Amino acid sequence: MKTSYKFALAAISTFVVGAAAMQVLQAQTKPKAYYVSESEVLDVAANAAFVPIARETMKAGGGRAFRTGGGKVVGLEGAAPTRVVIFEWENLEQAEAFFKSKNWTDLKAQRDKGQKTIRSYLVEALN
Repeated sequence: MKTSYKFALAAISTFVVGAAAMQVLQAQTKPKAYYVSESEVLDVAANAAFVPIARETMKAGGGRAFRTGGGKVVGLEGAAPTRVVIFEWENLEQAEAFFKSKNWTDLKAQRDKGQKTIRSYLVEALN
């Protein structure tokens, strides 16, 4: 076989092996997860004291905050909540572990003084 054909065959083989490896690695990557909480403020002062503690606790637990919380919420279908919070986590398991952790559950009484949670949930992103 000529050298140029050998080189072309080696290049194609390397590309195929690399593409297959990327598919395997991508399949092993866990999708990110998002925590979404809809709430209404019950006590402005109590909520103002709770929010920075909650945000820091979530960040220390691996969450990443989006700029949400007290801004305007526009309902497109159904009634809009008055307040929405969204945090991103590396994966669903990390988020679930955080919300079951003592660090988070210890804040429940303080949270309940300042706000009423209407609904909160974790959503796993699609890859």
